[in-house]
Amino acid sequence: MTSSPSEPLPLGRIVAATKQWVERLGEQWVEGQLIELKRRPGAKWHFLTLRDRLAETSATVMIAEDVLRQAGPVAEGMTVVAQLRPFVSSRNASLSFGCRDLRPSGEGRLLAQLEQRKRILLAEGLFDPALKKRLPFLPRVIGLVTGADSAAERDVQENVRRRWPAARIEVRHALVQGERAAEQVASAVTALDAVAEVEVIVVARGGGSLEDLLAFSDEHLIRTVFAARTPVVSAIGHESDNPLLDLVADVRASTPTDAAKLVVPDVREQYDLIGQARARIERAVESLVRAEQRHLDQYRSRPALQNPLYAFDRELDQLTQQRWRLDRALDQRLVSERTGVQHLRERAGAMSPRRTLERGYAILADGAGDGVTSTREVDEGDDLQVYLADGQLVVEVREVQTNNRSSGREAAEVSDE
Repeated sequence: MTSSPSEPLPLGRIVAATKQWVERLGEQWVEGQLIELKRRPGAKWHFLTLRDRLAETSATVMIAEDVLRQAGPVAEGMTVVAQLRPFVSSRNASLSFGCRDLRPSGEGRLLAQLEQRKRILLAEGLFDPALKKRLPFLPRVIGLVTGADSAAERDVQENVRRRWPAARIEVRHALVQGERAAEQVASAVTALDAVAEVEVIVVARGGGSLEDLLAFSDEHLIRTVFAARTPVVSAIGHESDNPLLDLVADVRASTPTDAAKLVVPDVREQYDLIGQARARIERAVESLVRAEQRHLDQYRSRPALQNPLYAFDRELDQLTQQRWRLDRALDQRLVSERTGVQHLRERAGAMSPRRTLERGYAILADGAGDGVTSTREVDEGDDLQVYLADGQLVVEVREVQTNNRSSGREAAEVSDE
């Protein structure tokens, strides 16, 4: 294909030729660092940016949702291997890449594997905080799993002895790097867990690369630590290192030195705390004694303690007052009852027939003693008894006269015998 100023070719033809030449390259596997990942929620396609680690070259790549999902956990900064296919847009002649496959590579592959293993163990509950065991306050025997003659071993032993000299350390050496490291560390943990005197186990190692610390993310080791009855402290690497052992261990220490600080207290700090506690106790006891002394002084100042007969005198006064009130109430009651009886006697006397007789009236009775109330009840010659206020008379009826003017009462003339 040739062209000249006098015979130029159409732009579309050149773009089509470029597109045909580029796409003839086909699918190629490339390695690069994932520096940006743009996920679009709900979209079928996403975009990621790959950069060559050896050259200042980067490319934006389109990747389908299912391809990204099959790649597993990927994150920015990981090294990946991608199967790319270049293509040129016929509309604007832009060069783009489509990703047919994506796989973590190097550390990225290892991180993806660890992430997958972490998710499985997490789903089984091996990292549940509620299952973590508490560390003993003063362990008599401390189990230590570490490399032989390692800096981690020296750091733990030196700091434990400096902080609490009475503690004894039971050491089990194991490989801390390589293919057999996880197996040996798990065996050492199992052996120390079987020792009844061991109250806490420390697994310690210095820092290292991701590959160096792979043994401490081994699934068999993780399950061994989870099944241990003895509390386990993970002291692997530095603060930035995070093997799976840190997640299953009961306590994570940032460094081996920090592990020693976690498993035993500082004897000098404890002495200081004891001194402070004794001082607080002494102040509390003194305050309590002073308070009780004040209460005792108050009790001693009371009249009952100054005069033993105070209570008796008080009760005697109360008894005297009660007797005075009782006598007064009794006198008032007697007066009231005497007045009531007098009134009843007066009422009864007013109703007595004797009072009637004293006013000049008399009561007549026949010979049988029955009262006479009418002239028709007597005859001339009958003897009648007359009851007067000062005595009794026996009279004879000489004449019977009947009074018919008012109430029909009858009068009789009587004479003395």
